[in-house]
Amino acid sequence: MKYVLVIGDGMADDPIQMLKNKTPLQQAKTPALDELAKKGKVGSVTTVPEDVPAGSDTAILSIFGCDPRTCYAGRAPLEAAANDIEMKPGDVAFRCNLISLDDSPFWISLRKLESHNAGNITPDEADALIEWLFYESELAPLAYHDGMTIHPGHSFRHIVVMEQGADKIKGLNLIPPHNHLGEKVDVLMPSGNPYSERLKNFLSIAAEQLPMHPINLKRRAEGKLPANGIWFWAPGTAVELPKFKDTYGLDGAVVSAVPICRGIGTLLGLERVDVEGATGDIGTNYDGKADAALEKLKQYDFVAVHIDAPDECSHEGDLFGKIEAIEHIDGVVKRLKDGLDKTGEDYRILVLSDHKTLLSNRAHDSGDVPYMLYDSRVDTGAGLPFDEASGAKGEHLGDAAKLMGILLEK
Repeated sequence: MKYVLVIGDGMADDPIQMLKNKTPLQQAKTPALDELAKKGKVGSVTTVPEDVPAGSDTAILSIFGCDPRTCYAGRAPLEAAANDIEMKPGDVAFRCNLISLDDSPFWISLRKLESHNAGNITPDEADALIEWLFYESELAPLAYHDGMTIHPGHSFRHIVVMEQGADKIKGLNLIPPHNHLGEKVDVLMPSGNPYSERLKNFLSIAAEQLPMHPINLKRRAEGKLPANGIWFWAPGTAVELPKFKDTYGLDGAVVSAVPICRGIGTLLGLERVDVEGATGDIGTNYDGKADAALEKLKQYDFVAVHIDAPDECSHEGDLFGKIEAIEHIDGVVKRLKDGLDKTGEDYRILVLSDHKTLLSNRAHDSGDVPYMLYDSRVDTGAGLPFDEASGAKGEHLGDAAKLMGILLEK
């Protein structure tokens, strides 16, 4: 028996007036998903528990059977695990985004946050800029003094580890940049404890130093957004998760380009699978991900495939890009189904969005999301397509941590 989990990051949404009050999932052409849904089971699930921040970190923990209310110690340590970054007890990890601020000639606090990913900066540009900032610019000696080490992430996503910094993050409030695009930075700046003032200073220095770097001058000349700032968020201390095999009795693999999903998989003891051309955005290698999953299913009975494109399109406010990304996910599901059918072995596929990402405000939302569970041995005759409306008609699960056990028949 083979078990497949497909996570369409941020795929779920609210009805949109431009789509005549349909959601992007309802508008998208998804024949493969709808075929499986009509023979399978469609319902809704709460992936983000009450009083827990809505994000891929908390939602994906839930989906993999881990209650974020008890095992969540911050997003950045999970992403650090994805890159095999060692954290000692008492160390702290931060996410450090390269961002784009507007061009107004004011202090950073009076400017607006234009892009949480620095206009989709390329890997080479991102690594060169962040290394220059932390090792050669005026920020470098301050970061060294605070015991900070930068770990380039080959995109806008980077990790900073601060030695023995646990006391410095107590009460610290750092806000996710992707939930506040277009807003003034003044109300988003670090706050909550004395160390927040130090971090504010780091952000200000970066905003002064980065604009004149040759990479940013070149990006401007090409009509691209500059990576003219950084943003600290998602702090946390080292974390351990229960091993997937100990909980469910299976080994497995995770196919994802995004550090948060890869990190959770690593901590669960699942194999991380790299796919050439997998980028985490709408231009990712969809067929390559499906093929990698099918190949790993020859070795394991469980494989998870995570696709981030709908979430990134939502943060960019790209409605038609989100619809296109969902249709690509449908293609991934079809490729997986066709490949599994050829083996002649029974299988179960669970497809869901980790959380809603709303085009209305380009931010994550903790509302319920639809899920679809298909079993090759059963035709339920449900006859429903896979979308939010069908999910609301089906069984509701108040705790997403139960989903993995349901998929694996445990």
